[in-house]
Amino acid sequence: MLEVRFFKTAGGNEVVLDFLRSLPADDKKTLGEDLKTLQYGFPIGMPLCRPVGKLWELRCSLPSKRELRLLWFFHKVTQTIIVVHAFIKKAQRTPRNDMELGEARKGEFK
Repeated sequence: MLEVRFFKTAGGNEVVLDFLRSLPADDKKTLGEDLKTLQYGFPIGMPLCRPVGKLWELRCSLPSKRELRLLWFFHKVTQTIIVVHAFIKKAQRTPRNDMELGEARKGEFK
């Protein structure tokens, strides 16, 4: 099993976790199950995960009929999955600003 860590800002704000905590209980349960599958099954591919640019995308279909996406990467040195961004997907393509934010946050780990 791999450890999963969530991005924190330089000021210590847990922006990704704060977003995930705001979800309804049923959605959080589904997300937790998908994260557990990733933790125990890494590396894992479609339909749960796929590469997007320099990151990976965890694809969660929520009970609330929404699509949640977690952008993450595998930190080889610490053998940890780092979740850098989370958002509700509203279009077929991943929005450029979400990708740029995720990649910028990944850059803070190097």
